[in-house]
Amino acid sequence: MSFQITDFPGLLVFTPKVFHDDRGYFFEAFNEKVFAEEMADCRFVQDNQSQSSYGVVRGLHYQLNPYAQAKLVRVLHGRILDVVVDVRKKSRTFGRHFSIELSADNKKQLYVPAGFAHGFSVLSETAEILYKCNQFYNKESEAGILYNDPALGIDWGVPEEIQKVSGRDASLPLFADAVTNFVFEN
Repeated sequence: MSFQITDFPGLLVFTPKVFHDDRGYFFEAFNEKVFAEEMADCRFVQDNQSQSSYGVVRGLHYQLNPYAQAKLVRVLHGRILDVVVDVRKKSRTFGRHFSIELSADNKKQLYVPAGFAHGFSVLSETAEILYKCNQFYNKESEAGILYNDPALGIDWGVPEEIQKVSGRDASLPLFADAVTNFVFEN
């Protein structure tokens, strides 16, 4: 398994070693011992799974401290553009976004530490996403950023006229107005 360090402190891309033969393939999607060597907190307590159709844009969501969640995101079927925005004040990447294509074919996973808003768009006909969380969901700590905030300049990889966005996500605040209680400490 290889770990790619990004320019965003704590944000990591994992590419598993896949073993193929005439029956199919096998790979180790998660090993706490291996992941603990690279991640600050790899104790996961909740798995979430979603299925969406082409053009769906979900996000940008996060939970505030003390219920902030780190996530390990992967795609079981299809392709997505996974996007995160650093909301940690004092981080050198504060206000910047990172995106990566995750798919059932490339089997890459994105580790998103607490302090990032997270979202994705579906690039295939359908996609199933599974993500592990290190904290339980807490409705009172929900926060988010408007997915199409011009200040962020995110290209979701789907034409704007066919993007499918929930009413809740379409009413999230701009980045400049978003509530955040994260401060990056190195």
